[in-house]
Amino acid sequence: MVNRETSSALGEFIKSRRYRLQPEDAGINTNPGRRRTPGLRREEVAYLANVSITYYTWLEQGRERNPSPEVLSSISQALQLDKDEKKYLFDLATYDPTSTYFSSNSEKLNAKFLQDLVNQLRYPSFIVNEVADVIAWNRGAELIVADFGGLPESERNIVLLPFLNMEYQKRMLNWEDFASYMTALSRASYVQHKDNPLYMERFERLKQNSEDFARMWDRHEIRQKNIVPVHYRLPTGQELAFTIHCAVAIDNNPGLHWCFLVPTPGSGTEEKLSLLLAQDTE
Repeated sequence: MVNRETSSALGEFIKSRRYRLQPEDAGINTNPGRRRTPGLRREEVAYLANVSITYYTWLEQGRERNPSPEVLSSISQALQLDKDEKKYLFDLATYDPTSTYFSSNSEKLNAKFLQDLVNQLRYPSFIVNEVADVIAWNRGAELIVADFGGLPESERNIVLLPFLNMEYQKRMLNWEDFASYMTALSRASYVQHKDNPLYMERFERLKQNSEDFARMWDRHEIRQKNIVPVHYRLPTGQELAFTIHCAVAIDNNPGLHWCFLVPTPGSGTEEKLSLLLAQDTE
């Protein structure tokens, strides 16, 4: 059964998507004059989703806790949700807080094994835990992404870096797009992690110290983990283009994510990276 907090999160989400969708985009003809409601009205979404206005209102208010898959599908279609947003909506409706798994107990992690894993890759590679702290990385990641060894442990976080580290912001050429993606990714996982004090500590740091994060958070955008482009300009002036790939559940631990940066074909990054690593070794 969905708890009250999760129902409220579901209601807030569909309300934000209702505000985003314009009547003309939904095929609704409106009378001339200014509408007081941004986006669609509740009754318009209810009509499009073929549910009663009372039922839909209860969903937005968090009073209805058990929407059926059929109702969720209809609302997804009415609000024109993309596949990431639709998955998020279904996750909210079926979320069980007792099933959340956290791997923050460091005694359960074999640090040497994880470090050996990332050292096997020539491409920049790092492993993060469930709160996105970087707990293992290779030399390629140090040269391209950030000097993780030179950062305090509290700042070795792949979500904090784009917003709170000015050096990282200057290094990333597509910062705005990447920061928006990380924010949308954080919002997608927020409900599942909001009971984790470590996660909430990092979240509050972002909200309080980054106007950019607060601005992007208020968009209510949702993204699931995808292959994401990242473009860097090193202090030497070299520009490198990668895509970030992630593998999850290392040794059946769903809190661990192994991320690696693959050079974009045709960008010259493969050759630049090889030269950079060779020079570093020498």
